[in-house]
Amino acid sequence: MSIGAFPPPPGGPEWKPWGERLNDYLRRVRSQLAYFETGDSAKDDGIILWDSTGYPVVSADGEFKQIVLANGHGDFTVSSDYAYAASDTEYALTYTAGTGNEGFTQSGSRIIFQDTGYFLITFTAQIYSTSASTVEFVFWPKINGTNVANGSTIRAALHLNGATTVVSRSAIFHVNKDDYLEAFTATTNHSHGSLKAFAANSIATESVCPASTLTIIRVHR
Repeated sequence: MSIGAFPPPPGGPEWKPWGERLNDYLRRVRSQLAYFETGDSAKDDGIILWDSTGYPVVSADGEFKQIVLANGHGDFTVSSDYAYAASDTEYALTYTAGTGNEGFTQSGSRIIFQDTGYFLITFTAQIYSTSASTVEFVFWPKINGTNVANGSTIRAALHLNGATTVVSRSAIFHVNKDDYLEAFTATTNHSHGSLKAFAANSIATESVCPASTLTIIRVHR
């Protein structure tokens, strides 16, 4: 632990200066965690320290593990119908951020991470067809403009005029600060395939149904 974790030792012929230093020390550390330093022992469970990277850590099972803070969660939606401009062509979806999001900024289709860490990302899309023939859809993520090769791609097809269904997938991504995520999509038939949003109260008392959603939750550093 850092040197600030230890009170000033008694010394000198006068006790008053030492007492003043001790009082000053107690005022400074009474509501603060000691800093984690390389070499600190995690032998005993339940030791909480503050890592200089900006997060508290706790000793458990012989190692210090990060305590996740409320920073790095977001909801993003495409709330209206999405029409493809061409078949067999990739497009990046542009999302609207929900209220209360923390840890992200946006630039067009890019969702930019403000912190390094592991994030659980859940994607959904409501695909829609106006053809009796097969219409195929594909969705996949890119980080910094590069396809993510971790099995998170979605392929789906509709075979009926007026058919719609929701496709979804969740995966954990590791990103660095200032990395950006984009959700890409394509269809084999842009004239009949789209992403569909539904207005509220079209059948009963349900709320608006978005065409696509992204939910991002920070797991740990």
